Amino acid sequence: MDKDIRVEIRDAEDSAQEFVKAWQRAEAGEAVEEPVDRLYFQDLGALLQALTPRRLELLKRLHDDGSESVRALARKLSRDYKNVYNDVQALERVGLIVRTASKLLSAPWDRVVAEIRLAA
Repeated sequence: MDKDIRVEIRDAEDSAQEFVKAWQRAEAGEAVEEPVDRLYFQDLGALLQALTPRRLELLKRLHDDGSESVRALARKLSRDYKNVYNDVQALERVGLIVRTASKLLSAPWDRVVAEIRLAA
């Protein structure tokens, strides 16, 4: 089964309202929806700053090749260690890269699904 993460632009108020509605449905005994991994950005600029083309390439390579160290990943991408390290740090902060028990990097997602609404 594919493991997706949904990336959306949503402000803090909308995110909080979504949480409250889910809580209310659970309290009312309604069927709980299957959990979906989500990552929210406040605006398009923040999303594009976090998911640059180089970082997406890094995610894909990490997913395709499996768990790696920063040094091995930099070598495979033919990129400077410091730049890869900085990209890894940024992707870890937003939750797109995780560390395994042995401290190697892992990209656990099969797909990053981005949704950008044009209207409210």
